[in-house]
Order: sequence, then structure tokens, then C-alpha cells
Amino acid sequence: MPFLFEDYCLDADRRELKRGSELIAIGPKVFDLLLYLVQNREQVVTRDDLLEAVWGGRIVSESTLTSHINAVRKAIGDTGKEQRLIRTVARKGIRFVGKIAEEVPADASVTHSRIPRERLEPILTVPDSPSIAVLPFRNLSGDVERDYFADGVVEDIITALSRIRWLFVIARNSSFTYKGRTVDEKQVGRELGVRYVVEGSVRQSENRIRITGQLVDAASGTHLWAERFEGTLDDIFELQDQIATSIVGAIASQIERAEIERARRKPTGSLSAYDNYLRAMPHLHRGTREAINEALPLFYKAMQLDPEFASAHAMAAWCHFWRKINGWMTDRPQEITEGVRLARLAVELGKDDAVALTRGGHALAHLAGEVDGGIALIDKALVLNPNLAPAWFLGGFLRTLRGDPDAAIDFFTRAMRFSPLDPEMFRMRAGVALSHLLAGRFDAASSWAEQSFGEAPTFLAVVAIIAASHALAGRTEQARTAVEHLRKLDPTFRISSLDGWIPIRRPEHLARFATGLRQAGLPE
Repeated sequence: MPFLFEDYCLDADRRELKRGSELIAIGPKVFDLLLYLVQNREQVVTRDDLLEAVWGGRIVSESTLTSHINAVRKAIGDTGKEQRLIRTVARKGIRFVGKIAEEVPADASVTHSRIPRERLEPILTVPDSPSIAVLPFRNLSGDVERDYFADGVVEDIITALSRIRWLFVIARNSSFTYKGRTVDEKQVGRELGVRYVVEGSVRQSENRIRITGQLVDAASGTHLWAERFEGTLDDIFELQDQIATSIVGAIASQIERAEIERARRKPTGSLSAYDNYLRAMPHLHRGTREAINEALPLFYKAMQLDPEFASAHAMAAWCHFWRKINGWMTDRPQEITEGVRLARLAVELGKDDAVALTRGGHALAHLAGEVDGGIALIDKALVLNPNLAPAWFLGGFLRTLRGDPDAAIDFFTRAMRFSPLDPEMFRMRAGVALSHLLAGRFDAASSWAEQSFGEAPTFLAVVAIIAASHALAGRTEQARTAVEHLRKLDPTFRISSLDGWIPIRRPEHLARFATGLRQAGLPE
């Protein structure tokens, strides 16, 4: 039900805030807070009410609560001084005082004093185009060490389907949050905002393999298609292609054969190299220093076994970028040189590989300073695979660095929609935070950065964003606390490090970041 006030429209079902026709990008907790205030506008809302309704009863700092309230006011054109729409009631709480127009059903009951908890869960609108999520296949082989192989089968199906431009495909990282769980297809459809769900199983015995798959209408729970494929490990990729083709045919039988054939891509012909690549990916997603140290040797092993494996080169290059941005390099010049070498090989070998172009292009932007070139490579990746969530959020980062933070936020928003349960969500939120910081929206920047920090407290960039945004918003104590944590993560980091740390192109954006860190107490 949309709520209308002044020239704003707050749509609870779509989880959108608009001013006229303009979509306003706000964080999920900020949206929940605004929605709660609007729905409970007949009463003063206390701090405890907000913690229970928006944070699920979890204790958060006063600064976090204040920054979220400020972000809500900012989003609707209000201020703490003006209090035109959100009024502070001394020693009691806050209240939404704007005049609301809404369409209420004839039998609507009286507004409850609290939002039901389920209203605070993400509510995703199913796209107009066919939409699908491929869940992890169950490993029936009895050997947990073979889980990674079953996961790889599903990843290749997702990749094949994602290359079909008209098909909305949920990213692998969100689908895999359901691994090991008994799921209800209707619930999955609601949580991911998709019309169809694919599930299945993989059974392996020595060199033989059996793959089963079924397509389910998530709205009704009806099984639309089921198939079993058998063969040897020698033709595993052909089996995966058959599954992808059958699923696409079940969704839209009118699709031309040529379009189905374009879905038949595989990342490498060497299973052993692919094994190493698959084993490395969960470490890359976690992003800790120890995890990256485990991922890199596996990517190098994949490259050794298959020297033309473009995605493995790109992921290894990206690991070097991640070590650079977090201050983990032990031999910085040598590692940067190696990262650039790997990234250039990746984009050369992977001219038609969206993953290689995305990670390789992003690494080149950071390690070689080629921001425009990196954007061009990621844009090409999006032509090849328009559903690739990493291409959207890494493309957003580079647009922020080039000097267009508002366009970047659109990219991050798309990435979060394609993969709403992504383990790399902390990176996406950090990107939104950086965009707001460089655009001068310090409350929004600190709000998004704190969400990212909650998932990745060792992510150096997000700690720097927290320090700078708090300082520029006048929250000196919080800024100094963040700088203390920043210096624990990297004792060598200084204001003078900033220019060589991330390639911010616009001088005024670089100056804004530096000013914030300086005011927070970071040494020159």
C-alpha cells in the first residue's frame, strides 16, 4: 500500500521511496525505519520501539540510531532543525507528523501499534520478464568432500542461463544461502522475488554421474518439468548444457535454438583446473586475510593445469587487488606487477568471458590506474551477461571513482536486486557508502558503511569511510573511534596514502575524503 506525503511516495510492497518520478536510493534499515514511523504516525515512537521493530530487539549504539534517523530525514528533505515531517519529542521519542494520503481497503482494520515482524523482511517484486533461481543441488554421493563438485554443476547452469538477456537470473551467491536447508519453493520465490525455482541432486559413483533436475512454479508450487541425466565425468559439461537447455525450453518454448545454443558455454575444458577454481571461490567471497591466502594458491593451481583458464587469472588478479586495498601486501611493487600481469592475461584470454572481464577489468583499474579501461571491460561483460551481479557492483565502484557517484548507486541497486542474499553484500554496501561520501551525503554514507562493517570489520576501506563520514558530519567521537580501529588494521596508513590507495579521479572528491580522515585524526 503506497503512502503519499508532500511529493513523496513510500511504497511498502515495492520497498521504494520516490519523489515524483525519481527513485531515491536508501538503505534497507533506513527504509524500514521510515516505514515504521509512517505506519505508526498516530503515536510517539520510543527508542525501544525502534530497536524492537527495525533491529529485531538487537542493541545498537546511539550513534547508529541517530545516523539512521538523520538518513531518514535526509531522504525526505527534512532536517533535525526544521523537523517538518519527523518531529523529536523531548525525552520521549520521535513521531512522523506529515500529512499522509493512502488508499485503504473498505474493510481495513485499525492500524496496529507495531509492524508485524514479517513486514520488515525484504519484499521483492517479481520482474515482468521470466525470473529464476537455481538452488544448490543435493549431493547424494555420501562424500562431503564432493560437495564442491555438485556446487560447480549448479554454478555452470546459472552461468549458462544468465547469458540469456531476457531471463532474470538470481546470482549464485544468493541461491547458495539455501544450501543444506529443506526449502519450500513458495517461500524461496517470495524471498528472492522469482517466478520459477530449479532444484535437483547429483549422485556420483566412481566415474559415473547422475544429475536430476526439476523446475517448479514458485507461486503455486506446481512442478513444471523434471529430467534425469546420466553419463561419465568425461562429458559432465555436456550434461550441464542439456540441463540448461531443457530448463530454458520449459520456461519459454518459443525461444529460438540459436539463443539456447548461446547458453551453452563452459568456463574450461579441464575438470582438474575447474576443481581448484571451485575450491578457491568460497575463500574469495569471505574476503579475510586468511581466506585470500587460501584462495590464491588454488587459483594458481588452476592456471597451471589450464593456462588458458581466463576466470582463474582474473580471480587471482582480484585477490591481489583485495590484498592491496586492505594493506596486506608484503612486497607491494612485486604484487602489484603480478596482479596487473594476471589481469591483462585474463582479459586477453577471456574476451567472451564476462567473469574474467569483470574481475580483470576491476583489478586493472585499481592496480594499474586504468579506471576508464576497467569500466569499458565491465560494460562489455554486462553485454555478455546482463545478470552478473559482480559486474554491476564492481562497475558501480569504478563509476564512483571516476566521479559519478549517483550513477554508481544505480549500479549497486541493480547488483543487490540480482543477488539479494549475496555473501559479497558487504562490498556492495561499502560501495554505496563511498558513493554517498564522495557526493557529500555523510549521514547516508555512515549508515551504509556501518552495515558493511557489521559483516566485515577488517575491511579497511569501510572503516575509512566510517571515520571520514562521521568527521564530516560533526560526530567527532565516533570518527576518532573509527580512526583508532583503522590504525590497528593498518598502522602505516596515512593521509598521504590515500592518493595511491584507491584511484579517485576528481580532485574535489579526493580532497573531501582526505579532509574527513584528517578531521577524524589520521596523521598526515
